[in-house]
Amino acid sequence: MTRLTASERLQRLLSLIPWVAAGDGPTVKEICARFELGESDLLADLALVSMVGVPPYTPDELFDVVVEDDRVWVHLSPSFQRSLRLTPDQALALVASGASLLAVPGADPEGALARGLAKLAGTLGVDPDKTVDVDLGNASAEVLATLRAGITERRSVKLDYYAHGRDEMTVRTIDPYRVYADQGQWYVVGHDHLREGERLFRVDRIVAAELLDATFEAPEEQRDLGLFEPGADDPRVTIELEPEAGWVLDSYPYEGAEQLGDGRLRVRLAISARPWLERLLLRLGPHAKVVEVDGDPTLGDAGTDAAQRLLTRYRAR
Repeated sequence: MTRLTASERLQRLLSLIPWVAAGDGPTVKEICARFELGESDLLADLALVSMVGVPPYTPDELFDVVVEDDRVWVHLSPSFQRSLRLTPDQALALVASGASLLAVPGADPEGALARGLAKLAGTLGVDPDKTVDVDLGNASAEVLATLRAGITERRSVKLDYYAHGRDEMTVRTIDPYRVYADQGQWYVVGHDHLREGERLFRVDRIVAAELLDATFEAPEEQRDLGLFEPGADDPRVTIELEPEAGWVLDSYPYEGAEQLGDGRLRVRLAISARPWLERLLLRLGPHAKVVEVDGDPTLGDAGTDAAQRLLTRYRAR
């Protein structure tokens, strides 16, 4: 069974609880069918919700969850009935967050959350459908449907995939385990037959997906994969960064960072492929300098080589 991350489970709960609370005791089967989860997962979620509340966490400030005769009732904490005093910035952030929750599978586009957001947006004088744009990436609906079919039917999928780090098109066969959205992008996790291991793929970089007849057994436990997990043989590069380039530490995984004074940093990065390093160095421009290379000595000139190729192209026009 596919294991959800904490953030994915929270998203599901934030969509599920208002829908159940607004209903007149929906059945367990109705809830499971709407939110695509098993009965044991639902009961575990409800047990968790029963311990949620606000300070001082006395029984009268906790959610009241009742499961009886295969039906479920959720009574929200009384604190949810109190009027909130929000600043305009807080209110707009709440509208944006609520709009993202309405994009979660199973959310009710005409339920209590949608009505509350409409009232709040009306008070602010904004249209949430136009002013608030919640973008879950440019993933193809057809590709997503194929991946989900592969997960449900435990069938392998052939991908035409653009490997961004290596700047090349590849053909991959994967056993898809789960699909999820994170920070505006869709990802699929599965066993990559080409690399003989679990890999993470961005769905918007899948040009085409084909459902195959071959079947597979998914592992009972799946580990969370980062966007890039370096191997022992991957090259490492040490870069000195000016203060203006400190954002690198917040944007990319690194294996060591040293303060040099005056806001400058020395950072050690694992490199997935030369094109990725070239793009990073071009973006950093004069605010970065490669000072040490381990594994591939040619990477020391990656930024200079990429810049020269760009200049050659512009001069040819």
